Amino acid sequence: MAPRSRLEAASTRSVAQRRAERRARKQVAQAQRVGATRRRRIHPLAILSWRAVSLVIVIGLSIVLYLFLTSDAFFVQSVAIGGEKYLSREEVFRFSDVAQRHIFWIDPVEVERRLEQVPNIADATVYVGWPPDMVQILVVEREPALIWEQSVRVWVDVNGIVMKQREDRPDLLRIVVPNATEPLDVGARIPQSIIDGALYLKRRYSNIDVLLYDSLKGLGYRDGRGWTVWFGDGAEMDVKLLNYNAIVEAIVAQVQPGEIVMSDPDRPYYTVLWRK
Repeated sequence: MAPRSRLEAASTRSVAQRRAERRARKQVAQAQRVGATRRRRIHPLAILSWRAVSLVIVIGLSIVLYLFLTSDAFFVQSVAIGGEKYLSREEVFRFSDVAQRHIFWIDPVEVERRLEQVPNIADATVYVGWPPDMVQILVVEREPALIWEQSVRVWVDVNGIVMKQREDRPDLLRIVVPNATEPLDVGARIPQSIIDGALYLKRRYSNIDVLLYDSLKGLGYRDGRGWTVWFGDGAEMDVKLLNYNAIVEAIVAQVQPGEIVMSDPDRPYYTVLWRK
């Protein structure tokens, strides 16, 4: 009986020890959880203060955005313009089409493209910034090279681009289209050879003030000796002038020509008014 009693006593002690150990482990774990909870705990006022700051920032930015989008100060009422010569500043402003637009919606490249569609404007540069000079426009205008008279007078630049005549320029060569019924549209383009040929004649004979133009015979000139010479489209003008002078020298003593047509320098012909 004694050995069995000792075994039962040992078993009882081991169970008690295990229970004690489990209670100890639970207490340690609970203590750790409480400590961690205490470490993670943030004061409610801190959370409230950060949320309040964020709310104030959002409200402030919303007010600024509202004022930016609605204030008259950011809508274009006028622009700074430079480089104009024949156009007025009011015309450049109108062509730009930026009046009453918000600067946030103005695309400088688009405005430049719109201005360069105006025949008188060769190049445009647009800057967009902050008040007071929110929009600045710099233009380069085309210079007229001659006057084209077809029902109405228009300017034409060296590239053949037709522009509205802005002022009287008696120093420019004038090309007249006889019996024309329809005016030449602003923005149209005259063939480059016609422009080059006309300016070549003006350089060679500075006393020429007026040339003629016919859709079939091309450029023409009323010679002071009583006839009209036609030079075609203006190409090979130096060759045509040489042949023309040779023909005049050969026939002027015998006949009075009415027209001398040099459209094809290899096959010129002339009409005779009378023989001398």
